[in-house]
Amino acid sequence: MSELWQIITAADLEIRNRSLDAFCGTATAERLLAEAADLERQRHFSENLYERVRALFFLSAIHRFHLPCRREVARGKALVPFHGFEKLLTRRYEEAIGIFLAAQSAAGPSDGLSSALAGAYRGLGFQTLADQVRRSVRSVRGNQWMFRTGHPADYALRIRSELLDRAAGDSYPILHESTPVRMDLSHSGWSDIFFLGMDLPEMARVLNVSIDLAIHGAGHGAGAHRPKAPVEAYLRVIDRPVIRLASVDLDAAAEISDLQELFDFGRDYLGLLKAAVIASGIVPPGLESSGQPLSKYLRN
Repeated sequence: MSELWQIITAADLEIRNRSLDAFCGTATAERLLAEAADLERQRHFSENLYERVRALFFLSAIHRFHLPCRREVARGKALVPFHGFEKLLTRRYEEAIGIFLAAQSAAGPSDGLSSALAGAYRGLGFQTLADQVRRSVRSVRGNQWMFRTGHPADYALRIRSELLDRAAGDSYPILHESTPVRMDLSHSGWSDIFFLGMDLPEMARVLNVSIDLAIHGAGHGAGAHRPKAPVEAYLRVIDRPVIRLASVDLDAAAEISDLQELFDFGRDYLGLLKAAVIASGIVPPGLESSGQPLSKYLRN
């Protein structure tokens, strides 16, 4: 068993908490390649999520920061296979890793191959964590409808009848929702809780703080600006087969008439609103590339 795998699986905290840099700093290129090969083998057989994910990030760091510094690797001439790079771009990380490792076995290590492997291992590490989150979300009964739909009629979300009543005027009623701001007291890319939850679940705790806001020194008395929930959203049904998005803060608006535009987050400043519409379940998964107008899917 390799020394790095022993670090990952050790019960002794003195061993388990050793840094990767401490080991790699004095290791030769041959030793690093041997350790990387063993980590690659072990991660496929381990049933422990923590061990697999930590091995992936060890492998990513070895190929990103340590192997390129070794003379034997820096002088390597092996090129990155194009079909492997295509797999990397489409996030088929396992397949990309297999192609890159085959090239490394045939032509030897190189700076380019290590760079490609580093990106693939890192992507696979976060993909593995995301898959675990997805499985956890699906395990909750109230969320299961989101993964069992292929048509808008299958969705549990519906417009309430009150929002379709024009009795109060020419326009449909407006639904207004507000919420406080969530404060992130200690930020670490949100990745820390995954590892803490897998390694030391008894210490994995999340503290959420929500606050209202007001303008400091805006006055006193009845007319003063009192703290209120600063995040607000408005929804109104319109009599056109489009989704109209508007941001008060950004002074930006857009009318979405086809699904592809809804998934184009770089088109304007409304990417966050588009993501919220998609996450709400209004747009069925897999339809972003259909090329169909929204009028085919939107219904009262």
